[in-house]
Amino acid sequence: MSSSANPLREGLTMRPQPKPCTVVIFGATGDLTMRKLLPALYNLAADGDLPPSTAIVGFARREKTDDVFRQEMETAVRKFSRQTVRDELWNSFVQGISYHQSEFTDDDGYRRLAERLDQIDAERGTGGRRLFYLSVAPAQFGEIVERLKKYNLHVGKDGGWARVIVEKPFGTNLPTAEALNNEIAGTFPESAVYRIDHFLGKETAQNIMVLRFANAIFEPIWNNRYIDHVQITAGETLGVENRAGYYETSGALRDMIQNHLIQLMTLTAMEPPTSLHADAVRDEKVKVLRALRRMNSPAEVTANVIRGQYAAGAIMGKEVPAYRNDANVNPQSMTETYVGMRIFVDNWRWAGVPFYVRSGKRLPKSGAEIAVQFKRAPSVLFNQGGGDSSNNLVIRIQPDEGISMRMQAKLPGGALRIEPVKMDFQYGASFGRPSPEAYERLILDAMGGDATLFARRDEVEEAWKFVDPILDAWHGPAADQPPLTFYPAGSPGPVEADQLLAADGREWRRI
Repeated sequence: MSSSANPLREGLTMRPQPKPCTVVIFGATGDLTMRKLLPALYNLAADGDLPPSTAIVGFARREKTDDVFRQEMETAVRKFSRQTVRDELWNSFVQGISYHQSEFTDDDGYRRLAERLDQIDAERGTGGRRLFYLSVAPAQFGEIVERLKKYNLHVGKDGGWARVIVEKPFGTNLPTAEALNNEIAGTFPESAVYRIDHFLGKETAQNIMVLRFANAIFEPIWNNRYIDHVQITAGETLGVENRAGYYETSGALRDMIQNHLIQLMTLTAMEPPTSLHADAVRDEKVKVLRALRRMNSPAEVTANVIRGQYAAGAIMGKEVPAYRNDANVNPQSMTETYVGMRIFVDNWRWAGVPFYVRSGKRLPKSGAEIAVQFKRAPSVLFNQGGGDSSNNLVIRIQPDEGISMRMQAKLPGGALRIEPVKMDFQYGASFGRPSPEAYERLILDAMGGDATLFARRDEVEEAWKFVDPILDAWHGPAADQPPLTFYPAGSPGPVEADQLLAADGREWRRI
């Protein structure tokens, strides 16, 4: 078969090449812009992927000049960029950066923005192409997109296009997510809306489909005949730090499970798409979400979900306080900093295979991974001594992105002794260069019009349909509420989470 007839290869090699555009960042003085967005744009330029005439406009409330904003962005890029800043490149890159001061609700600010974007098109050849990045609170999405529409900024000019990137949290439950979707849909068509999940921009997350569908050895065994269970983990040694105010209204279920980890689960469990076009991939992900077994009563939530909160403990030998002792946390807070749960995908491929998903703060180690645990070989010949002799495939999302597989091998010598060995692939070692940051890939895809790694409206809403009954149980009548458990900071999580797997004859992988 020629490469042109191979849909997988075609999808990988035919990624749209972006043309110069103007990136307008709302909330440009915020932490995300300085730590992630500007460094990502600079790194794209350093790698030769960013069209040289691309312009960046920071839109924020504070009074400052273009020069002051440029100096602040240079400081941020030099501090947070994955590449060393080269003065010659920076001097060229910074010429495309400017600052636009306005309140998000000030109509005159948008009128002036329209004039400024027309001027940039004329000066830099950006062709009426505009990418609006809403690095703001979701409560401000509506007021921004409404004014973009009022001043005709929601459509491309002179044959160009207009797209909008929105950051999570995308709603706090299904009704709020639907309301946000409706607000944005009143201005931008779904094809122009890019809901960003930075986990999907990580190289290893992108590689899940390649691993499954470009290697003939995996797909035939990627089902309930050969796979015992799957574990998806995201752990952090950090506490809530300076995010306690946000975290009190969010918690681990909303902050990590509903978006990041369920997205990774859909990539792991989805059927092969007909192509790698965005909607073909997202159609298959939505099918997984619709097949998730719902927990429709507090009893079902109690049986399948453990919520925990960290108490005082030690991280790497340093004493750290309990979550409830944070100055911005309610001393009687019921907010979960840990969630461990058992999920079933009720379809033909995965019937009976549990997906164990967990995320927690103040755990002994930071990292995110997908571990596929295969069933044990029959114990007729070599596995009669007990112990864990099964094979597993681990996809490391962060840090040290890569893939490893454990198998059994004979130890050298006359005796027949079997030990597990690991085959390991690391991106940095294999390709000789570090992986791009997630935001680099995602911004470039949005500029090129490729929405594959962004969440579609129905994905977001289906995920909330699964999560909402759990939240309802946690916040329902006190007598019916599943309990909140506690775990010492620096431990792997609540003992109740260990018991959840032990009841199935399994155990969590060590973080």
